[in-house]
Amino acid sequence: MTRIVRYIFIDILRTRFTMLYTLFLLVSTFALFHLDSDPGKVVLSLLNVVLMVVPLVSIVFTTIHFFNSYEFIELMLAQPVARRVVFLGEYMAVAFSLCSAFLVGAGVPLLMFGGGPGAWTLLFSGLMLTLVFVSLAFLSSVLTRDKAKAIGIALLFWFYFSLIYDGLLLWIIYSFADYPLEKVTLALIAFNPVDLARIVMLLQLDISALMGYTGAFYKNFFGSNSGILFSAGILVIWVLTPLWIALRVFTRKDL
Repeated sequence: MTRIVRYIFIDILRTRFTMLYTLFLLVSTFALFHLDSDPGKVVLSLLNVVLMVVPLVSIVFTTIHFFNSYEFIELMLAQPVARRVVFLGEYMAVAFSLCSAFLVGAGVPLLMFGGGPGAWTLLFSGLMLTLVFVSLAFLSSVLTRDKAKAIGIALLFWFYFSLIYDGLLLWIIYSFADYPLEKVTLALIAFNPVDLARIVMLLQLDISALMGYTGAFYKNFFGSNSGILFSAGILVIWVLTPLWIALRVFTRKDL
């Protein structure tokens, strides 16, 4: 598996897309620091990029890469190599390359200008969202042989978690405002990795005015540290669950 991961990882790092993604993060982060000298405000501005751009790039790039690598996957499977090894090798290589691009693009400027504890939390949130949406991309890729359908499913995942889910959650809260919804809301929040990453970041910064209903509820229910640990644990589950389902589908499907 190590050779497979190394080969795919190096191949991805050479692509123009990876370089452009890293450059975009670098330019955006440096520009924000030059516009505002307050590291806290810069971290908050970067949070919007992490919550919207990082999941979109991760899920679209991974889906396209999987189908572009289909011949390589079939070639590897023609050798005495287990499907599980090939699949996990692909996943680890893509995940490592995108995480590396994010760390270089956003992490280097944050460390240079001293973003404080919020910077480390932002990097953690970005890495977790990258892993989650890479897992979702692999799941969408193994569900169909049609590249266009797979990209459509991947974009639907991103659109749902980034835009639609919050609207549905607010509708439920306001529609059933007369009922005790605290525990129900807690369960519903756990079904959206983007919301979880946002709450982890806002709890670390302790900015009650920007937390909204869900963040304020987390802070009251758990406290800052417990809320961060709970959200981080659910994010790990979000990484592993789609990956496990995708692995099961891949090992059983007819290529």
